[in-house]
Amino acid sequence: MHRRGVGLAAFDRQEQSKRSFAQLSSTISQNQVEHLHSQLAQFRTALAHFASTHRDSIKSDATFRHAFQQMCYSIGVDPLAGPRKGGWWAEMLDIGDWQYELGVQIVDVCVTTRNRNGGLIEMSELIRMVSKLRGVNSGEITEDDIVRSIKTLQPLGAGYRVVEIGGTKMVRSVVKELDDDQATILAIAQETGGRVVENMLVQQKGWTRERAKAALENMLLRDGLCWLDEQDQECGRAYWVLSAMKWEV
Repeated sequence: MHRRGVGLAAFDRQEQSKRSFAQLSSTISQNQVEHLHSQLAQFRTALAHFASTHRDSIKSDATFRHAFQQMCYSIGVDPLAGPRKGGWWAEMLDIGDWQYELGVQIVDVCVTTRNRNGGLIEMSELIRMVSKLRGVNSGEITEDDIVRSIKTLQPLGAGYRVVEIGGTKMVRSVVKELDDDQATILAIAQETGGRVVENMLVQQKGWTRERAKAALENMLLRDGLCWLDEQDQECGRAYWVLSAMKWEV
């Protein structure tokens, strides 16, 4: 009986030790959380002061804007997400609307050029035309700016998306996805300035003539991605892919 008492006392001491350690752990965790909240509050204040002080530079200087974005991404902050997703950032910095304004200008360019490129425009051409639309005093626009603004357009369901074809980034402004044959034709067109004939596909890609003709006709009649020249001096019949042609606007 005496040994059993000692055993129960030892058990009680062990349970008390567990409770003490649990209480200590909880106290330490709470202190750590409070300290972390304090650090985040200080950092948020400092970052907000920096952003508001350099607001104009963030809007007009592409390099500065990119560096600021990278700094924010590292801590999970998205200051250019817009008023709906950007919360207090958008209200305080007044730069969330800048992203949406750029998105509207992207839509403007894509819609006005769709009749000649079929809804597929090279990224470099889009940047050039948007920059011209914005004017010289609006600051430089980069590919990263375009990509971010296109993401804000996704809820519209209009099909705006950045795609890569033959190593060239392009912006698609139609809902329809490109199939493999279309992507192949577009890649060849980028190398030839837009001109594609059936023999190119047969000789370079090993396609049957039936497949080449069907793919080109689909791009012409179904998708509106090219024009047909029935008086081509070399082959008599050539297709001109609109998005691969250079336009002066």
